[in-house]
Amino acid sequence: MQAMTVPLEERAPALSVEQLGVRYGALVALDGVTWSVRPGEVLGIIGPNGAGKSSCYDAVTAMVKRQGRVVLQGHDVTQVPPYRLAELGLKRAFQQNAFFDDLSVLDNLVAVLGRRSHSSLLGSVFSPLAATRLRGKASTFAAAQLVRFGVPAAYHDLSPKEIPYGVQRMLSIALAYGHGAHVLMLDEPAAGLGGDDMVRLVELLGSLKSEGVALVVIEHHMDLIMAVADRICVLDLGRQLAYDVPAKIQHDPRVLEAYLGKPQ
Repeated sequence: MQAMTVPLEERAPALSVEQLGVRYGALVALDGVTWSVRPGEVLGIIGPNGAGKSSCYDAVTAMVKRQGRVVLQGHDVTQVPPYRLAELGLKRAFQQNAFFDDLSVLDNLVAVLGRRSHSSLLGSVFSPLAATRLRGKASTFAAAQLVRFGVPAAYHDLSPKEIPYGVQRMLSIALAYGHGAHVLMLDEPAAGLGGDDMVRLVELLGSLKSEGVALVVIEHHMDLIMAVADRICVLDLGRQLAYDVPAKIQHDPRVLEAYLGKPQ
């Protein structure tokens, strides 16, 4: 990751999208959307319901047929399939929590570590001790990672459905992040949160940002997004309405009319 001693405005983008478009038959869900996010930056994406926010995420991560260009770490990844994007460091958490309910919280995270936690079939057969050591290291790493992401050790042996909702939200972010990411895209991470849970989320976003992770956050909690975002992209009816720093977004007449309410 890029050294965080470099001023934010001088860092090369970790992810940039150009003229993204998504169409479902005659319906234009996204049209000509362009933005970038740099290492150690939080880009907020906001807009009313139906504005195209989720379509934007789906387009970036190749989950839908799209027009436009996607560049990750300086490399054109427009034609790269979704599973390869994750391997390259572009990761995404979905709006709805999704877990392996038959695994413990700890084993959920171990499962997403892939080759870092599991030997090949041949390795397991011919080097069982090495496979056991690898699994042990993965479990130790996963336990520390969960605590870092706001999932206390007391919950690690439980099923995800047995832990509080706020902790589930933090677990979903931890699973998306896995062993690391250059770009982490979060879809309404604060949905249903309040009080201490919201504080923990803000602290986590700040921690990831300070480490140089580029964060792209869809969020309806305006107080949260205005507080944590460095820049904000506003979508309306599938089109990019505004793209600027929070202070300017808050006073943009187009945004006030389309999303925050008509100016007085």
